[in-house]
Amino acid sequence: MPQFHARAALLPTGWAADVLIEADAAGTIAAVTPGAAPGAADRLRGAVVPGVPNLHSHAFQRAMAGGAERRSPAGQDSFWSWRDTMYRFVGRLTPEDAEAVAAQLQVELLEWGFTGLAEFHYLHHQPDGTPYDSIAEMALRHLAAARRTGIGLTLLPSLYRHGGIFGRDPVPGQRRFLNDLDPFLRIVDECRAATAGDPQCAVGMAPHSLRAVTPAMLDALPALPGPIHIHAAEQGKEVTECLAATGARPVRWLLDHAPVDARWCLIHATHMDAGEIAGLAASGAVAGLCPSTEASLGDGTFPLRDYLDAGGRLGIGTDSHVGVSARDELRQLETSQRLALHERAVATTEAAPHPGRRLLDAALAGGAQASGRPLGGIAPGLRCDLVELDADHPSLVGRTGDSLLDAWVFSGQANPIRTVVAGAKRVVEGGRHVARLEIGESFAGTMRRLLA
Repeated sequence: MPQFHARAALLPTGWAADVLIEADAAGTIAAVTPGAAPGAADRLRGAVVPGVPNLHSHAFQRAMAGGAERRSPAGQDSFWSWRDTMYRFVGRLTPEDAEAVAAQLQVELLEWGFTGLAEFHYLHHQPDGTPYDSIAEMALRHLAAARRTGIGLTLLPSLYRHGGIFGRDPVPGQRRFLNDLDPFLRIVDECRAATAGDPQCAVGMAPHSLRAVTPAMLDALPALPGPIHIHAAEQGKEVTECLAATGARPVRWLLDHAPVDARWCLIHATHMDAGEIAGLAASGAVAGLCPSTEASLGDGTFPLRDYLDAGGRLGIGTDSHVGVSARDELRQLETSQRLALHERAVATTEAAPHPGRRLLDAALAGGAQASGRPLGGIAPGLRCDLVELDADHPSLVGRTGDSLLDAWVFSGQANPIRTVVAGAKRVVEGGRHVARLEIGESFAGTMRRLLA
């Protein structure tokens, strides 16, 4: 059985010293013993925290990160002008390109502390909208990438049929995304078949948004197993359109018309009123926050304090992948609140005075829930996903416990992660993914072709 010995580790009960972590052959933790001698175990000499789940990804957008920043001729740039750029870019991607980009992204995410990825996948078909011979071809390319990189994967095929709330015709740039309900369910079935028995994988569903599905489509999904993710209230324009079409704001409409509960993850949920904040928190669903992307697209600032005060659950994702670091998403989340509120240490309470620890705890619990896999802690029955922070790194040296977590999240730009274990397998050593060179070469070739 794989065994790891951590000089210090963050357990569900708090920090502990000299922790022996034993896993079974499938990569699930079998035993955790503080105060143990290392024996023949694989030694992790830094501070070990659970691997962080990334609950929201559109992997193909890693290939356009940094390439949609130029001012448009009209000079009125927003999420919607960025979306038009994305539509033009996405038409060129082949299945081979998609796999190369996904693998590169997964390498980077692992190096920066994410050990699980929920892939919200809507790039389904050929450029003219014709399905591939295997209707799940593009989704399964993400699975192939994950099996090369070692990251845990929750596949979330996305149902996308319309171009506006409740029935507006799609635009040409959306052709590759579109499915009626029956073809979409075939994609889900093929993903389930391909991942059956694999403890590193799970499958759920992602109705894209209220802009892209009808109420009848949405009603059909909760009867099926797995997590359910949906974009909601990312942009003010979306709220305005939803009010005009339905008389309700997007999160309110979902709370009133869908069985929103702990299976659900509402991505972004940026623009909520007080009633929606309270309702979403009470539902047990997860708010899927993607701070670097939300900042990049000018989405707005999530009402973090009110949501946490209401007992709301949250996790973090990297969405468009302008950022790929778990640490940086937590930092951006807290510092965005500081800018909005003109205060510091927003994500804290008297009982939880360290923002790094409170945000990490929230991201672990919410990310695990939204991923539909046993993640988020160092405890028996959970996946053996471990992140070793180099306690001698300049950003961390001399710090311990929750103070070390604050230093990790809020200090410096370099990466203090030394080792990453995913499913009881070392995938990052000395800060570098074990297949970084090979995967990077493939990605570079793809990018040169796409940008030629």
